[in-house]
Amino acid sequence: MTALLVALGAGVGAPLRFLAGHYLDGRYPLGTFLVNIAGSFLLGLFSGMSLSGHEAALLGTGFCGAFTTYSALAVKSVELGRLAGTTYAVGTALAALAAACAGYAAA
Repeated sequence: MTALLVALGAGVGAPLRFLAGHYLDGRYPLGTFLVNIAGSFLLGLFSGMSLSGHEAALLGTGFCGAFTTYSALAVKSVELGRLAGTTYAVGTALAALAAACAGYAAA
């Protein structure tokens, strides 16, 4: 049952991530940045809500896990070059951490 819930959540999160990247990424990977920040906020929120195991599997692991994207963050960071890519990676990590804390506090 848990694996099915993870797959169901991922089936919603992954297409949303794809659409955000497809429509918002350009010279600067805005879509990738936004999904990572939004997903971090949601994961913090869900963690603060103390979801049940099934709810956490669906929303946390499934949806947020598929919605956020470390692999695209890594690729986009390399594509931006050494200085801009490092700034982008560090900025994303700090903003995602702040968003997760904000989500947790909001719960």
